[in-house]
Amino acid sequence: MSDFPDKDARAKCWKARDDYWACLDKHAPEYQCTSQAPEPPACIQLRRLYQQSCPAQWVKHFDRKRTYDQFKQKMAKGYEPLNDVKP
Repeated sequence: MSDFPDKDARAKCWKARDDYWACLDKHAPEYQCTSQAPEPPACIQLRRLYQQSCPAQWVKHFDRKRTYDQFKQKMAKGYEPLNDVKP
C-alpha cells in the first residue's frame, strides 16, 4: 500500500477498522489491541483484512487510539479503590 492512500483506500481502511472494532466490541469488549493477549478467534480474519487495508502506521495508531479510548471510558466511570489491608 502506498504511503498516501487516496479517498477510496482511506474509506476501505476505515471500514475494515470499524468492522474489526465492532467484532471486538461484540466478542471481547475488554480486549486491547496493544496487549500481547491472544486475538479473539472470531475476529482474526477481520484483523487480517484491517491490516491489509490500512498502512501499518495507521494500524498502530488506531490500535493505540482504541486502547486509550477504553482507558478514558473506565476513568469516566470512576475507579474503585483497593481495600487497604493494614497489618
